Amino acid sequence: MGEDNRLAAVVGLAQGMAAAHSSREAWRAAASGACRALGGSFAALSVWERELGRLRVLVNVGDRAPDEEEFPEREAYPVHQFPEITEFLHERWAGGGEPNAWVETAEGPAAGRRPGYVHQRVAALRRRGRGCCVVAPIVLHGRAWGELYVARPTGAPLFGREDADFATVLAAVVAAGIAQAERLEEARRLAYTDALTGLANRRAVDGRLDEAIDRHRAEGVVVSLVVCDLNGLKRVNDTRGHAVGDRLLERFGSVLSLCGAMLPGALAARLGGDEFCLLAVGPSADEVVRTADELCRRAAELELGDGVACGVASTADPIGPVVSARRLFRLADAAQYQAKAMRATKPVVAGREGPDDPVVRLADSPSTEPPAGERRRFRGRRDVTDR
Repeated sequence: MGEDNRLAAVVGLAQGMAAAHSSREAWRAAASGACRALGGSFAALSVWERELGRLRVLVNVGDRAPDEEEFPEREAYPVHQFPEITEFLHERWAGGGEPNAWVETAEGPAAGRRPGYVHQRVAALRRRGRGCCVVAPIVLHGRAWGELYVARPTGAPLFGREDADFATVLAAVVAAGIAQAERLEEARRLAYTDALTGLANRRAVDGRLDEAIDRHRAEGVVVSLVVCDLNGLKRVNDTRGHAVGDRLLERFGSVLSLCGAMLPGALAARLGGDEFCLLAVGPSADEVVRTADELCRRAAELELGDGVACGVASTADPIGPVVSARRLFRLADAAQYQAKAMRATKPVVAGREGPDDPVVRLADSPSTEPPAGERRRFRGRRDVTDR
């Protein structure tokens, strides 16, 4: 491959990683780009997990063997099988050496190969019908992060010293792409996470609920929403300070997360201020109501606060057609307001009538919304006065 082609390959790899929308996409783009750039038939990207003493494969691309998955869940190798990971990347490189790539062949150490024959790699090449591979260390934030591995099949030209040098360049590009992907992943996490409780935030709920309602309309999947208002937060803030109020919010967030785990795939979120919710897609309405009941019971046992006002709305209950996320939210919100007004110790469920609780109904007409149906979300705790 000429210099111009190699430069184009480097640019293509960098652009592919930059266009990735997730870490997985970035890993695939890195391995695929390196495979093309080096004229390989197979490539893998692996991370060194120091705390577990293993090299874990993140992605396999190209001509995979029967035992190689694209995104393997359990493909990992003890680092003692690959001493260059700890000895070369850590000791030698940290001591002033360079993290250069090297070549392995199915016949044994390649010409010019540094001392340190790695039997496991050679055995793997033979077992999977590959004639040679080039291994490039990936260094991130000044530390060995993992490796880029590109192989060619038996009978193909062997990798040479120039290929190894080029693989070193590609590994540096991959490292920059991984760093960028990690920054984007963290930014996305922060954008969809409540900083105090660690739960999802309103933005995350809105996106997930829109998707869920689309599935409900297309497939009839059950979508349920539990909206709850933590009672007594203003009193705690006024009498014991906002640090204690924050502790109450954190503790209730833990309770909500615990109860949410009873519903497979449920999303636990803090909407803002003292408002929280659970979004369940798939479980039956009865399962959701039982979970909401357990949530009320556990909230009442918290050392701080005065329990929780809880409203539930589910597409599986007689609430009329739910064609928008907004309607389901309004129904659950209205049920929660009714629970608060009644000082109910159990959840109020839209469309259901319990022994002591009236049916909660909410038409699409704005005139039938509860008076506070359009209250402002994301309110700060200091702004909250309706407790």
